[in-house]
Amino acid sequence: MRVTLKLDPSSLKGVQSQLAKLSGQQAKQAYAEGLNDGGFQARREWQREMRDQFDRPTPYILKSVYVRKATPDRLGVKIEPTYFGGKGVDPQKILQAQEFGGARRDKRSEVALRRIGILPSGFQTAIPENPLPGSHDGRGNIRGPFLVQLLSYFHAMGEQGYRANMTAKRKAQIHKGTKTREGVRYFVSYGHLRGGATQHLAPGIWASTGRDGFIVRPVLMFVPDGDYTPRISRQRVAEAADLDNYIERRIRYRIRKAVGT
Repeated sequence: MRVTLKLDPSSLKGVQSQLAKLSGQQAKQAYAEGLNDGGFQARREWQREMRDQFDRPTPYILKSVYVRKATPDRLGVKIEPTYFGGKGVDPQKILQAQEFGGARRDKRSEVALRRIGILPSGFQTAIPENPLPGSHDGRGNIRGPFLVQLLSYFHAMGEQGYRANMTAKRKAQIHKGTKTREGVRYFVSYGHLRGGATQHLAPGIWASTGRDGFIVRPVLMFVPDGDYTPRISRQRVAEAADLDNYIERRIRYRIRKAVGT
């Protein structure tokens, strides 16, 4: 998931006379600025490619495409997804799977649910078509705070996070609700996988709400392990951006601008 652009001196034949008027450092500065123009053009095309190929990509993944700018002493610019820390997944891993395809890795929440025996082997989780109100971000993802509450409810936080696991008192409060929020109980159904009282429901985590708990909604579905189909292409991005020609034009522009200045 890395694109590296470097200067081709043969592209400067049309501006040799202007180039002769610049000092060596001025010329290198013009080269670097032209390369950086190309880098940001490639960045725009990467973002357009993701908007075209993904369903409602998050700002996090769009902004992850980072331009490591050229300098007069390093005439090369790199455009690559970059992880800036925090709690998000490394964009390199996300986009590499989307470019080359292959099996989807388990999310940390899936590892936690499988560790305590809730998520069956060979299954991962997916947000339902009609998500539980308040559980999603509107982009097809479970909200972080809601997911933490869900893991805490089922005591899936692990040894280091055991203090964050929900107490019986806190569960009772969630079951009861408040004046502004109805009570809710979460439960697991294995549907046809194991039978039982909830075998009529699809495998997953469900919520029961309402006065008598008769309103049942899906929260997080258990689905067979997924595979990614290749969806984005560096080659397609480069062709759409027409980078070679674009960079040549921008370097010539930057040289003329430097001479004029």
